[in-house]
Amino acid sequence: MNRSAAPRSTIPAALGTLALAVIVAACSGAASSAASATAPPAAQTTAAPAASATTVASPAVPSGGPPGSPGDAAAGPDATYSNVAYASTSSSQVLDIWMPEGATGPVPLVIFVHGGAFMGGDKSMEGGNVASVLAAGYAAASLNYRLSGEAPFPAAVQDVKAAVRFLRANASQYGIDPDRFAAWGESAGGNLVAMIGTTGDQATVLDDPSLGNAGVSSAVQAVVDLYGPTDFLQMDAQFVSAPPAACNGQVQAHDPADSPESAYLGAAIQTVPTKAAAANPITYIATAKTLPVFLIAHGDSDCLVPNQQSQILHQALQAAGVASTFNLVQGAGHGDQAITAAETPIALEMLKSVFGK
Repeated sequence: MNRSAAPRSTIPAALGTLALAVIVAACSGAASSAASATAPPAAQTTAAPAASATTVASPAVPSGGPPGSPGDAAAGPDATYSNVAYASTSSSQVLDIWMPEGATGPVPLVIFVHGGAFMGGDKSMEGGNVASVLAAGYAAASLNYRLSGEAPFPAAVQDVKAAVRFLRANASQYGIDPDRFAAWGESAGGNLVAMIGTTGDQATVLDDPSLGNAGVSSAVQAVVDLYGPTDFLQMDAQFVSAPPAACNGQVQAHDPADSPESAYLGAAIQTVPTKAAAANPITYIATAKTLPVFLIAHGDSDCLVPNQQSQILHQALQAAGVASTFNLVQGAGHGDQAITAAETPIALEMLKSVFGK
C-alpha cells in the first residue's frame, strides 16, 4: 500500500517566510487551465450561529523558521504509516498517517494540507502542526497533491477530496473515526481546506470519481484556514483600497498574466472569471446543505494575500448561519509563525468542542 512519491518542488529554507509566502500568494494557486465548473445543485444552507471576528496581538515568535517551512518539518514525529497511496493517477497522491500514543478505539482525525502556491511544498512541511494534534489525542494525516507543474486546477482540489474519501473509506483499518474529521491548511492549503469545507456535501466539478471511493463523503466537520486566498479577482483591488502599512507599498500583484493565480487558472485572472469563481470556496456556500465549523485567521501585515480575503469568507459563512470565527493577528505577515502560535490553542479548543473530546 505504501509507495514513494515523485520528487516535489521544495522551498529553500534560507528564504524563510518570504519564500513560502511568495509561493503562497499563489496559494491562490499555480496550476493551469481547467474546465469551467458546473454549478452545484441548489440546497438550503444550515449550520450553527456564527462567532464574531476578533483582533489578537501577535505572541512572541518561536524560533525555527516559518510554519510549514522545511526547517519546521524536523519538529514532526515519525509517521505511523508513510506514503500511503490514496489514488493511483499520480505518484503525488500519497499521504502519511500518525496515530496518537495509547489510542484506544476510533479517534478523531485532523487532515493537514500544505501551502506552496500549488507549485511547491510537501506533506513533510506540517510536522510541527502534527505534533500539536497528536498531543491533544487526535490522529493526523498530511498529504501531497498534484502541483501546478503536473496538473491544472481543479486537480489539486480533486486530490484533497479524494484523500478525505480514502481516509473515511479505510477508517476502520487505521483506527480513526469517520464521523470526526477536520481539515487544516495554511495559505494555498488554506484555500484547499476551505474548498473541502464548502463542497463536502454537494457534487461539483471538484469531484473526480476516477480517483476512487466515489460513493464516500468528502465532508469534514471542522476547518482551520490560515491566511488562504479566496476570491482571486478582488486581491489587487483590496491591496489598493487598504494597503498594509508594514508593506511600504510592496505587495504582490495578482491580476497580471504571469501572477501565480493567473498561472493556476491558465490565463490572466480577470479574463477568466468563471474559473476564478470555481476556485473560490465562497461560490459553494449558498448551495451547501450543511457546512462545518470554521476557524479563519490572517495577519494584518500580509503583503502577499490581502487579509480581506479571509474576511470575506468569514462574512459569507456568517451570512449563511455558519459557526465561523475570524482572528486578525496584529503585526503578522504571510506565513508568520506568530499566527500559528496564536491560533493553534484556539484551533485545538474548537476541535475539542466539535469532536467532543
